[in-house]
Amino acid sequence: MTATLTKHIVDVQDVSLAFGNVKALQTVSLTLAEGEITALVGDNGAGKSTLVRCISGIHKPQSGTISFEGTPVHFRNPEDAREKGIETVHQNLALVDDLTVWQNLFLNRELTRGIGPIRFLDRKAMKEAADRMVSTLAVNVPAVKSKVRRLSGGQRQAVSICRAAGFSSKLVIMDEPTAALGVQETAKVEELILKLRNDGHSVLLISHNFSQVMRLSDQVWVMRAGRCVAGRRTTETSGDEIVSLITGSREN
Repeated sequence: MTATLTKHIVDVQDVSLAFGNVKALQTVSLTLAEGEITALVGDNGAGKSTLVRCISGIHKPQSGTISFEGTPVHFRNPEDAREKGIETVHQNLALVDDLTVWQNLFLNRELTRGIGPIRFLDRKAMKEAADRMVSTLAVNVPAVKSKVRRLSGGQRQAVSICRAAGFSSKLVIMDEPTAALGVQETAKVEELILKLRNDGHSVLLISHNFSQVMRLSDQVWVMRAGRCVAGRRTTETSGDEIVSLITGSREN
């Protein structure tokens, strides 16, 4: 697939950001293709998480531009990004243990019913919608009335992914989604990631697991010392080449 035929959902051009004397991002440029899984790889401190925070509205670049669906965006906060259709699954998952699955899915997005200013939580509608969300996407989540604290790591990750994918999201960003999971749960979460792509979502995946990157992604971008140093179509590279680009033993 050539660049001229690829529709980009995100276009990052010359983005830079410093925290004091620390240059976290230095003129970073990359693109995310619509309907693909794009992997972002690099050592700790390479700038991956900082870039993701810029795309998701947590940080504001000091220079450069970020375009979403062809239009430059200037997010004030993560809520601005969510309204555009960008959802992020963070490493800590941001789930509330003492709430049920359905309550977590609708946290800060509660459905209400009533007339005028008199509104009540529509628990029935939220439970039914949660059932549809889970049954459509997740392969290993129990009843939506279950408390999150009773779920396994893989089930928690599935709930977080369902929440990200269930509200008209166009881009789902995942930060190390299987880092703390065992082999079987990792396989189930990878099924979810592939299903997201098959259902038309674009996915940005941050992972240190190079075999996972090679299994799941369509495109790989490599970051080193705050710069984006290389991009490869996954079918045209190897795990060994990606490692050499990350370490700097091979240049783009």
